[in-house]
Amino acid sequence: MTRAAVLLGLDFGGTKIAAAVCGLAGNRLGSATVSSAAGLGARASFDWGIGVARDLLASAAPGAEPVAVGVSTFGIPFEDRVELAPAIAGWEELPLGRELRAAFPGAEIRMATDAKAAALAEVRWGALAGCDPAIYLNLGTGLSAALIVGGQVIGGANGAAGEIGYNLRTLSDVGLALEARLLLEDMISGRAVARRAAPMSAPGRRARTAEEVFGASPGEPPLDRLVSEFVTELAFHVVNLAIGLNPARIAVGGGMVGSWDRLRPGLARALEAGTPFPPELVAARFPADAPLLGALALAADAAGAGPAMDAPAMPPVLRHPETLTERLQS
Repeated sequence: MTRAAVLLGLDFGGTKIAAAVCGLAGNRLGSATVSSAAGLGARASFDWGIGVARDLLASAAPGAEPVAVGVSTFGIPFEDRVELAPAIAGWEELPLGRELRAAFPGAEIRMATDAKAAALAEVRWGALAGCDPAIYLNLGTGLSAALIVGGQVIGGANGAAGEIGYNLRTLSDVGLALEARLLLEDMISGRAVARRAAPMSAPGRRARTAEEVFGASPGEPPLDRLVSEFVTELAFHVVNLAIGLNPARIAVGGGMVGSWDRLRPGLARALEAGTPFPPELVAARFPADAPLLGALALAADAAGAGPAMDAPAMPPVLRHPETLTERLQS
């Protein structure tokens, strides 16, 4: 009997790993989300993700092997390395392409940065469908963007198009090496907000997440100033990006879209005032799952299903019953 063809999507993040299996028509068969086990290093995190994917395949599509695997990751993936990926120790030295081909022999492999995979999902099925050109702004633990021209996500000469987390912040940054200056992502990202707000917490109190900082800011003047400064600096760079590309629409995704009510007004005012032709500003259709959906889109392209595939349905996530630490200790 011929086995049904399935697609596997994997999203390797700095704090979590997500996996999904679907058919060629986009029928989602199962999904799982686990901690990335970042503290254990690149090898342990990667192997953990592959193990979760294998378990998911066994439960959601027994006996099936994926015809194609799409992978999104923080950093810029290559066969023998991952550039600009400091979130997990050793990830930059991981030969990601080769490791994936060894893990899934016979499957077509496609890889992209998390922001570019997310942009692909939004272009194909979401808030950027039919918008040309367009910008996807990824505002989560880190900061990046993806540029869409002619319906295609632009990679750049080295795969780094849209990596605005490395933008210069001041005139004094001109001519300085990356390691000699404070990167934009070090000030404008979910991780940066939490770090900057930590000294404002009461002694002994747990440090607040970026979402908690944004939620508490209206009633706490120091946090309110921090959030206002955050939105203003972010707007400075988004406006300049919009002036350069002249997009029809900008979609904002990532975990910080949960604070859209605080983000949108300042960004919208800055775009309206500062660009010759203001683009439409919207929240992404898939603020949390776009990188994983983009990974499935990459797999669909590799398998020849491509744009004809419907957006995969979103069934309840199957939480993995154990953490990597628990498995290693068993």
